[in-house]
Amino acid sequence: MDWKQRAAALARTAAHPGTPWYGPVMATPRHLCVPRWFTAGPEGWTPADGPADESAWASAAYADRTLVTQVGPVHADHAMDGETVIGLPTSSSTLPSLVVSMLTHGRLSEGQALLDVATGSGYSAALASARLGDDFVTTVDIDPYLTEAAAQRLDTIGHHPKLLTQDATGHLPGEYDRIVSMVSVPRVPAPWLRALRPGGRLVTTLARTGLILTADKTRDGGAAGRIEWDRAAFMETRTGADYPPLLDELFKQARDQDGDVVTGSPFPVLNVTQAWEVWSMLSLTAPGIEHRTGTDDDGNPVAWMLHPDGSWARAETKPASRAAIVHQGGPRRLYDMLDAIRWRWLEHGELPVYGARVTIAPDGATTLARGGWTVTL
Repeated sequence: MDWKQRAAALARTAAHPGTPWYGPVMATPRHLCVPRWFTAGPEGWTPADGPADESAWASAAYADRTLVTQVGPVHADHAMDGETVIGLPTSSSTLPSLVVSMLTHGRLSEGQALLDVATGSGYSAALASARLGDDFVTTVDIDPYLTEAAAQRLDTIGHHPKLLTQDATGHLPGEYDRIVSMVSVPRVPAPWLRALRPGGRLVTTLARTGLILTADKTRDGGAAGRIEWDRAAFMETRTGADYPPLLDELFKQARDQDGDVVTGSPFPVLNVTQAWEVWSMLSLTAPGIEHRTGTDDDGNPVAWMLHPDGSWARAETKPASRAAIVHQGGPRRLYDMLDAIRWRWLEHGELPVYGARVTIAPDGATTLARGGWTVTL
């Protein structure tokens, strides 16, 4: 495979000539990090094998797109050809432009020690090693197969950063000038603050939001920064081989029952996870909501909201209508929270999540504030 021309084209898309990450993207053979990946289909995920079709391999690896490499506990390396795997993605090779964006937010310079959180395919560690040198890069992942495979693939590329297999939210050996996470967290883990050197900088996304948090360490052992105006969403951290099961039993209840309350909403059904500002605000207001979308028997849009505490909501928009009929059950009225956020957006023309000031206490308590609004995670 003549990958160098493709990598050069990718560099022009993912970075910009003259920026510090242009050269690393151009010099990194991404296809070696992702020899197999999953493609989504109506029945689930099926593996694609790069060496079996080098043209498709090159097209996939050097496109600015995310390649899912693991679904549930099954890595694409171990999936049988033609096998369909059902579950949530648990690892991927993130689209290169987003990797570059997160590293750029880290404001990295030569001589600084970087902790790359979520090794995944090893691509972000490869870019960082090309820029900083192997001795200045440590990469961590909870999955032993991921770190093992990444070590082998990075060796093939010619890079040998330090690889750790452990929970990145637990105790971290060593100290770092920069921590850049390619996985999302509910709030900033206290061990990150302890591992961050004075004046060090951390970059992460918050779980189930489109928010990028950047913060610099403060003298009290905490950190201060902001939510960037840029946006990104990553998989959440996990403590095992897979995420907890989806709320399928609650969904059976929410699918067609009337619920405790039946009301009307002045707004049409919304695919919340595609409305990043609204989704982020709602996730901060009521963390843990699971969203699903579909249609009723007549093809009309339906949206469901499910929460581990047993709360649920279902909204339907009928033909020629711009409103929705809403059914809700459980201890909280999830759709009322959503409507309150949509009203706030209409009244103010924006929501306060992007651009919010961030203050992080030494124990990891993460506070966002802007325009009189505040929330602590």
